[in-house]
Amino acid sequence: MTAAALSRVLGQSVQIALLESDAIGTVGVGEATIPTIHWFNQLVGIDEAEFLAATKASFKLGIEFVDWTRPGHRYFHPFGIYGAELPGVAFHHRWLKARADGLDVSLESLSLATQLAYANGFVKPATDPRSILSSLGYAYHFDASLYAQFLRTLSERAGVRRVEGKLAAVERHPETGFVTAITTEAGETLDGDLFIDCSGFRALLIEGEMQAGFDDWSHWLPCDSAVAAPCARTGETTPYTRSTARAAGWQWRIPLQHRIGNGYVYSSAFISDDEAADTLTNNLDGELLAEPRVLRFKAGRRKQCWVANVVAIGLSSGFLEPLESTSIHLIQSGIAKLLTLFPDRNCDPALAGRFNRVFADDMDNIKDFLILHYHATADKPEPLWAYCRAMSLPDTLIEREHHYRATGRVMVETDELFREASWLAVLNGQGITAWGYNPLADALDAAKNRMQVQQIADVVARAVPTLPKHDAALADIIGAVRTAA
Repeated sequence: MTAAALSRVLGQSVQIALLESDAIGTVGVGEATIPTIHWFNQLVGIDEAEFLAATKASFKLGIEFVDWTRPGHRYFHPFGIYGAELPGVAFHHRWLKARADGLDVSLESLSLATQLAYANGFVKPATDPRSILSSLGYAYHFDASLYAQFLRTLSERAGVRRVEGKLAAVERHPETGFVTAITTEAGETLDGDLFIDCSGFRALLIEGEMQAGFDDWSHWLPCDSAVAAPCARTGETTPYTRSTARAAGWQWRIPLQHRIGNGYVYSSAFISDDEAADTLTNNLDGELLAEPRVLRFKAGRRKQCWVANVVAIGLSSGFLEPLESTSIHLIQSGIAKLLTLFPDRNCDPALAGRFNRVFADDMDNIKDFLILHYHATADKPEPLWAYCRAMSLPDTLIEREHHYRATGRVMVETDELFREASWLAVLNGQGITAWGYNPLADALDAAKNRMQVQQIADVVARAVPTLPKHDAALADIIGAVRTAA
């Protein structure tokens, strides 16, 4: 991803080399994304239909959470917005006021993405703000290994030189501490002015050489392992990711064109690897297609992701479990910030300082959002969930929850990834409800406001049966590109 983006933006003005080894395997468990993926695909010039065909992708309208709040409960985190853009206060304050005035309309009934997802439908958002289709957002599920191959082709066409091999040695300037060159196990030397560490959890440059340090967040996010395995498809595609809470963590389900990606994210303090693998394989939709693989990780981030002339992108910069499908977003986030702050060969330390601050803010905000899922639960007696309910919370999350309970306000900063609709979905889904609403909503006529909120729910309900099924919509798009080819 980094090579594709830099080669697209910088063109032939710089030389880009990528050291990569086929001997180092990739996870390739099937990847779920969030709508920010559109920015990256557009940046590197990807045609959506070609991308869908090449990566065996499906569309994603959001994430379903099963048994999280309490056993037998489910809720949906949709992409897009609730309701419609109306003058005055934010729409969810209209809904809160209407509910206080006696209207029995659920938040999920006001989300077209939620209702369409549960009907296994899909349509692209409309650009006309008067259409209920303009309230939609979407992302993708795709095969991560196929996506990497797709991006490699784009990168090499743009002039990126791929070097096969493993890192053996690092040379640094004796005075500045800058990395000046790296040497492969085969003895090839690659010199350069800027080095991007995409070496995953190994963090070979940013930690191995630059000693950036690591902030451990496992006391808030105690899951440290995952077991993953694909299974055969069954039935029509569900255009959403599913996350099902288990005794010691949660299980993901990611539907692709050719298979379903599955995994159990768990805390090794509360369950063994064998028990986790058994839980996963006993809860699959179809036939197991490969033996389960165990992965290890630690939640947290580098204290510095840019040191001297080394910038960490992806897992080398830190890790947050894929509960809200943010792994690829954080790669994109690092790339976007690097492009905005791209240095000359002197690598002004002020640029690194700015990068480290804004990237830390991005990860901190996502961290709070993930913690919200874990601590706000009930009737779940297992040790992991008891621990999460009792753990101390970050002050920033405590403040957000207080504001929502007291006034219905969702406090988000301009640059935060998860916007009001996302926080609304998870706060309400996890059982944290608002006692009040913005008092400006009392300027609205109560009867008219109730009628308008009900009308939007009715429009959503009428629209869903008229829209295409996901598999038909996907086949039309992919069929068009294959016919052209």
